[in-house]
Parts: sequence; C-alpha cells; structure tokens
Amino acid sequence: MHRVMIVSDTHRREGNLAQALFDEGPIDMLIHLGDFEGNQDIIEEMANCKTIMVPGNNDFDSHMPSEKEITIAGKKILLTHGHYYYVSLDLQTLKEECRARDIDIVMFGHTHRPVIIKENGLTLINPGSISYPRQESRKCTYIMMEFENFEKNCEIHFTIKEL
Repeated sequence: MHRVMIVSDTHRREGNLAQALFDEGPIDMLIHLGDFEGNQDIIEEMANCKTIMVPGNNDFDSHMPSEKEITIAGKKILLTHGHYYYVSLDLQTLKEECRARDIDIVMFGHTHRPVIIKENGLTLINPGSISYPRQESRKCTYIMMEFENFEKNCEIHFTIKEL
C-alpha cells in the first residue's frame, strides 16, 4: 500500500506537520499545496521522502510553477493552491478548468477547510490547514491518500485526518 500525505497552508508553522508525520509513520510522498512561506527546504527535510509543492498566495519569493500536473495510480492530478480559481467563493471555476483539461483529481488549498468531493468523475481534495483551520471544529487537518500501485490504474482512498 502506498501512502501520500497531502497538506496545505502551514504558514511557517511546521510543528503540526511534524506531529502528523510522526503519527502517520513512513510515507511514500508528501504533497504541499502552498503557503509554506519560504520553508520548503525545512518541509522537505522533515518529510524525508519525495515532496511535491506548489506555491500559494503567501509564497511571494517562490520561483516554482503556480500549479503542476502529475500522474499517480493512473490518474491525472492537478495540484494548485486554488486562489487563481477563486476557491474561497465557490469551486465552479476550478471544476470547469479541470474538465477542460481532462483532470481526474484536483488538489487545492487556500480555504483552510478540508473537502473531499466526488462529482461526475472528478475528485476535489482540499486538506484544510494543518496550522490555521477555519472550519467549524477548528481542528488542524490533512489528508492521507492510499492506493496499491503508483503506475497502474487502481482505486484511491482519501481520508481527512485531524490532529
């Protein structure tokens, strides 16, 4: 079983990320969806595995591409912070972009609220914020993604985790 931790919006507060990494044990990959505020080297060192990151609206000095397309388990995945798609207002612009690009899964942050939505063949994933949650419970969250094979098309499971 392969395990990928998905986080967003650490905002230079990596203590909770360290706790989540400790709680989960070894992972195969860390995906960070932005607002790491210059601490990408610290986060990569903490993760001790392959790390993929995209910058957020508070990553002013980042020279990384604003979004990335990757393939995991045969699924085409878009990684974005989400602010360019106005995700704080609604998810319609993001959904339309994903359908136009034939995306299977989109992972985004920015709202600090966790979401797993499956709709018409598109899965929308937001891990919330591991440092500054905004949902009613005010619990810091991340998402664990689990699947059998990195290369082959297989079922992917997503679980929202709380600290």
